[in-house]
Amino acid sequence: MKYYVLSRGDQTSDELMERFHQLAAKNGMQRDDLSPDIVVSIGGDGTLLQAFHHFLDHLDHIAFVGIHTGHLGFYADWKPNELETLVELMSQSERASENKRVEYPLIEVEIHSGGQAKTYYALNECTIRGARSTLVAQLCINGGLFEMFRGDGICISTPSGSTAYNKSLGGAIVHPALEAIQIAEMASINNRVFRTLGSSILLPKHHHCEIVLMNDQPMFITVDHLPIEVNDLKSIRLRVAQQKVRFARYRPFPFWDRVKEAFIGSKHDGSPQ
Repeated sequence: MKYYVLSRGDQTSDELMERFHQLAAKNGMQRDDLSPDIVVSIGGDGTLLQAFHHFLDHLDHIAFVGIHTGHLGFYADWKPNELETLVELMSQSERASENKRVEYPLIEVEIHSGGQAKTYYALNECTIRGARSTLVAQLCINGGLFEMFRGDGICISTPSGSTAYNKSLGGAIVHPALEAIQIAEMASINNRVFRTLGSSILLPKHHHCEIVLMNDQPMFITVDHLPIEVNDLKSIRLRVAQQKVRFARYRPFPFWDRVKEAFIGSKHDGSPQ
């Protein structure tokens, strides 16, 4: 099995990375920084997002594994004291690993500016904001005008990303088995003159949305952790991507257990105190 490790860069994560290399060598695993089978992220969710974008062109044959070295990461299954168990399972599961991979949907983000179009992919979300003033834009669904948006911005998330910024905006948590994107508003303006739906919207795989700018101003876009400032933005087209991201699962960790662990915790079981 060929592997690659990305560390967050702090002392704990770097020491864990060196220990991983040692254990992997003892177990007959091969380090490959260019075309690995498994990418191991050591740090938090931000580190895994970096790993995802680094290997974006290799998603068809790569799976990701997360080890968290701080607060529990939503994408991280493993703790530092479980490192030896993880490496052993990885080395023993080279052939069977295909049956232990789960796939999560991605967002395809097509940005139109300056007469050109550029495509990005998001694991968590894409956000759009006015850099200097209120965002004024048409929100179109499947080519038809749905609403005229005025407010701070718009967040479009994947199902796995629904637990991130989307959740703080009041959006729903969506299971990754549902191939969909979610549109959530950031502080929309709603009065007798301006009106939006005021709630998040789920679009299935065969639908798309387009955000068409109505005012001429610099726009600030994020694709996961990547900031993009566009001075001549015309529109953004978003839909569920054809490709998916794969995660290697060497032990069961159901999605709703992951959500509970991240946001509720095992101590809150509903029993009387």
